[in-house]
Amino acid sequence: MKTLAWKQVHMGGKEMSMQSRKQVNVGWVKSLHSRKGLQLGLGFFFGIIFGFLLQKGGVTRYNVIIGQLLLSDFTVMKVILSAIITGMIGVRFLNSLGFASLHPKPGSLGMNLVGGLLFGVGFGILGYCPGTIAGAVGNGFLDALFGGLTGILLGDVVFAELYPRIEGDLLKKVDYGDVTLPELVDISPWLAVFLAVLFLGGVLWGLEKLGL
Repeated sequence: MKTLAWKQVHMGGKEMSMQSRKQVNVGWVKSLHSRKGLQLGLGFFFGIIFGFLLQKGGVTRYNVIIGQLLLSDFTVMKVILSAIITGMIGVRFLNSLGFASLHPKPGSLGMNLVGGLLFGVGFGILGYCPGTIAGAVGNGFLDALFGGLTGILLGDVVFAELYPRIEGDLLKKVDYGDVTLPELVDISPWLAVFLAVLFLGGVLWGLEKLGL
């Protein structure tokens, strides 16, 4: 009932989603989607670049991540905010050209609370997130290999076993659906990107001015 009510209240935003979430309409991109081997190869190539940049940015190191959680080193926040700004502009640009289609995942308060709690506890105890664990393993850090990678695999098994029991009662609490922020407030996606870039860019500027 909560999901239905949410969708009824924001029906205008959902109608807008049909316009803002353009589907891929470029021939060579559609052809690429049908070539799974090439997709895997490109994913492997860009994954190496991503890992290289993580390592060069220093965010695969335990002391850098813990420094962020202790508010003594803001390297991680700077990297994340820079990636968000770049990603928002890039994805929206590709979508507007018909090179990429958007598929927002549905969310709920239950998912956010459970996922955020598990992620935050693991992040604080181990000092790595799933992305930086891969880079840290590549650096040869044994804590990332045995604590992080092993923990991910064991956590996957436990979650898969528990999922059928918690899916309906817990994870679906206050279901948002797949509505996005521009749809929610009924504004142009590009305006939402502009405002977000302005705000996040201001945060980055402020961190630099404060010497953090």
